[in-house]
Amino acid sequence: MENRPRTEPGQITLQVGQQEGDLRGDDDRVLQAAVDYVSGLGGGRVCVLDGVYTLNNSLFLKRGVCLSGSGPGTILKKCGGVRHQLVRDADWYEACVEVADAGSFRPGCGIMLRAYAEKGDGLRSVVRETVTRVDQNVIALSGRLGSDMWLQDRASATALFPLITAREGTHDIQVKDITLDGNFSENEEINGNYSGGVFIQRCDRWSFHRVTSRNYNGDGFSFQVCDDIHLTECRSEDNANLGFHPGSGSQRPVFKECVSARNSQGIFFCWGVSDGLVDGCVCSYNRDYGISIGHRDTDNRILNTEIAGNRKVGVLFREQEAFRAGHRNVISGCKISDNGVDLDGVGVDVRGQTSDVEIRENVISDTGQGVQKIGVQLGAQTTRIETGHNTFIGLSEDVSSLSKQKETAS
Repeated sequence: MENRPRTEPGQITLQVGQQEGDLRGDDDRVLQAAVDYVSGLGGGRVCVLDGVYTLNNSLFLKRGVCLSGSGPGTILKKCGGVRHQLVRDADWYEACVEVADAGSFRPGCGIMLRAYAEKGDGLRSVVRETVTRVDQNVIALSGRLGSDMWLQDRASATALFPLITAREGTHDIQVKDITLDGNFSENEEINGNYSGGVFIQRCDRWSFHRVTSRNYNGDGFSFQVCDDIHLTECRSEDNANLGFHPGSGSQRPVFKECVSARNSQGIFFCWGVSDGLVDGCVCSYNRDYGISIGHRDTDNRILNTEIAGNRKVGVLFREQEAFRAGHRNVISGCKISDNGVDLDGVGVDVRGQTSDVEIRENVISDTGQGVQKIGVQLGAQTTRIETGHNTFIGLSEDVSSLSKQKETAS
């Protein structure tokens, strides 16, 4: 084989550190420089040494790049973000906004512009950009707005951004052995459809291994319209909103040996999330639901997972009419205990016109705390819900079937 042609190109490994490494620094600029350099050479690995790196903007990953930390001691921490109201209307085709005091912004930092609906607090528009220049109180952006930012809509600018993200259409990324800290106390809440500790949209085939996302004032991991996202041994902890958010239209998400604890919800299957797998995970002590399944979230499997101590429901199948319901899902081999202290003490709550769900071979219990009273609760319009071959321990009712009147009242 000595004369065999050697045609496989090599890939570079670039080391980033604070006191040592090929590139040195402690903020987003040195990390982004490393990613851009490796990407420009056709891909490879960016290895980040231990230390706390302050992010004043997102780290934008690029195709073919593996971002690898050195373990729990490699921390990417978000900077603080202060809201500034705009003092001048900005139209959708403009590339500058004006605030009363731009002192907290500098070139290169991330910026989120938000406008709200005329009535209520719902977001009307969200724009994510990078600051390129600050001229007194006028902030120049890296692109045109694309949406109106008007004073009548309470338009504001804040240094809000995901810690790890990418441009749409960025595929085939690996992230390993790193911790993301959202600096909760110094940042406002942002909806997970726009940001998160990790936020990607229309990006396929990303893998996360031993990545922790914590203390983000929003979602821990959010991916929207993304196929084949794999997470193994990842943790989402102490975030304001959803721990793991497989977003609308995301196909075949895989969660293996992941932990989602002390968020609002553990794993939230959004709209049209299908053929997913949750295996060997823990969803515990979340403020609302351990796992939530709803709008056309079909053909998913939840296996060998501990779902415990969630304050509203362990596993919720959301209220949907037949076409939109979460049909053909399987919950098997799970331990579902002590859920529902803030509601009716239900382990698995199947609502609406959901059908063809298998809930089998699980241990569904109250461990003596007197919290979880009902093992499986079936709504009046559910059909073909299998609840056999489970072990029920310490419950008032193993399987409860609601009348239509009672379900409507609840």
